[in-house]
Amino acid sequence: MLVLNRIPLRSLRAVEAVARLGSVTAAAQEMTVTPGAISQQVTVAEKVLGFALFDRHAKGMSVSPRGAEICALLTDGFARLAQAVSLAEHARAEVLTVSVAPMFAARWLIWRLPEFHAANPAVKVRLDAGVELLEPGRDGVDLCVRVGRGTWPGVAVERLFPQIIFPVCSPAMAACIRQPSDLLRFPIIREPRPNFGWEDWLAPGEPAAGALPEGPVFSDASLCLDAAISGSGIFLTFETLAADPLAQGRLAEPFGRRRATRNGYWLVTPKAGRLPQPCPAASASPRTSPTTRRSPPPWPPQWSSWAASTWCWPLPATPSSGRWPSGTRPGSTGCSRSTSVARSTSASTRSP
Repeated sequence: MLVLNRIPLRSLRAVEAVARLGSVTAAAQEMTVTPGAISQQVTVAEKVLGFALFDRHAKGMSVSPRGAEICALLTDGFARLAQAVSLAEHARAEVLTVSVAPMFAARWLIWRLPEFHAANPAVKVRLDAGVELLEPGRDGVDLCVRVGRGTWPGVAVERLFPQIIFPVCSPAMAACIRQPSDLLRFPIIREPRPNFGWEDWLAPGEPAAGALPEGPVFSDASLCLDAAISGSGIFLTFETLAADPLAQGRLAEPFGRRRATRNGYWLVTPKAGRLPQPCPAASASPRTSPTTRRSPPPWPPQWSSWAASTWCWPLPATPSSGRWPSGTRPGSTGCSRSTSVARSTSASTRSP
């Protein structure tokens, strides 16, 4: 460790940040200093080491072949230092910071926190809701929940459950629907940039995705779901978004058929090692596979190694058949042809 006395730690931080982020400007923003200060610290490090870590060019600087291995080791080392600081903070405050997408937090996770807090009063959960892909152990978060293929570099990932999709609509509209061909009679609610499409749910011999009617368009899936609840049309949704409205009877699943996409929900943690457990494990609940229940488990048991407690409680579910029995569907008032919506009269409503 005596060799570290030769070079200032802030100089090594500047070198690592420029190498990892790809520019002096980005490194300056992360370290809350000026670009000139970053350049100066990089120069100090190179003078002490006796060779150039970066190649200078008109567009800035890039890691030199000789500096690449050094910068990779610096990134790993600073990640471990960040974990050490996180360990000290947890020992003092017992706070678990989880980075999640705003929609996942608002529609699913936030409603399950009271039960977790009641069972684990010593553990403070802090939700960091944002669309940015934060790096656990470095960006002030302990772990992240992401949706995708699980191919993010530089982190450890563990698959929690698959992304399951299915059409939903209001209970009254569902009473008018019997088979997938009925999709052609109703407006289809859409969001502009989904990570799955109707082609992922429709089967051969059923209407093509491109033949489905137009309908309202909203900027995100949460608004689309509210539009479906209001009776504006049919929306292709996913389990974590629609589980509670289905259980409450405000939403209906007309076909009772669900499909898994190629995406999944992933627990993302630092690659360098494990985070500390805030408190001893209280108990463990077995996780039921999402393929055998109507909604995914509220708290995947993998999180118990981080929150050190029972994270899985049962959710009320829609009927196993996916349909409400005749006369028991909430809000159902019967159906006639006059209640169907013709394709020619559907409208497109775009959010501002």
